Amino acid sequence: MRTLALDIGNTAVKYGCFADDALVESASHQTPDQIRDAVQRLQPTHAIVASVAEATTAWAAELQPLVPGRVLEFVPAATPLPIGNAYATPQTLGADRLAAAVGAAWLLPHRNVVIVDAGTAIKCDLVDATGTFRGGSIAPGLGMRFRALHTFTGRLPLLEWPAASDEVVPLTGTDTQSAIWSGVLNGAASEVRGLLADYADQYPQVAVVLAGGDAAFFHARLKGSIFVVPELVLIGLHRILVHHVST
Repeated sequence: MRTLALDIGNTAVKYGCFADDALVESASHQTPDQIRDAVQRLQPTHAIVASVAEATTAWAAELQPLVPGRVLEFVPAATPLPIGNAYATPQTLGADRLAAAVGAAWLLPHRNVVIVDAGTAIKCDLVDATGTFRGGSIAPGLGMRFRALHTFTGRLPLLEWPAASDEVVPLTGTDTQSAIWSGVLNGAASEVRGLLADYADQYPQVAVVLAGGDAAFFHARLKGSIFVVPELVLIGLHRILVHHVST
């Protein structure tokens, strides 16, 4: 079976094509025309569309004439899942968080897993060893923190973080630029390290999976055994589609 997973995020549209369970191609920052070209070239038999930014109906309608099988619109509160969901308000749960949880549970079955999805927002979520999504936390991502400092102050400049993900940022900034870098970057890294330490206290031998556009930044600053899976959300969407088609 060949599938297409389409993830419409806050800042980018991504797709992944899978042959059985192997990811054979993926790309980000795609336009509708590029998605259409990829589908015509890759010829998936089924597709799944998920979004945290807009309705999926128009995207599904674009795909349906190009895909011979099912085009599934992923609705976290309604779509059947291969894992349990203990979130109290599933209708408010982001599709990306739940898809990442499905991907992590499939990659590391029967384990407690914390997923750190570092993108527009930094999400730290837990899937327990029973294969149940328990929820987690949502915090501003790196780019959002830089923009907030500039937007809600009178004189602080709008900065971006250094291009090298493993670049050391001094703890003590000696000018405004380096002080902002320290506050945003060292602060975010310390925040995630603290959350992971708290999870490790509650769930000994908990596994950690990193995903999202800023995964490399956090990987360089976290200790222990960390699994970096950039396409975790796409993998989870693929597994949701497989579960739907096979049941």
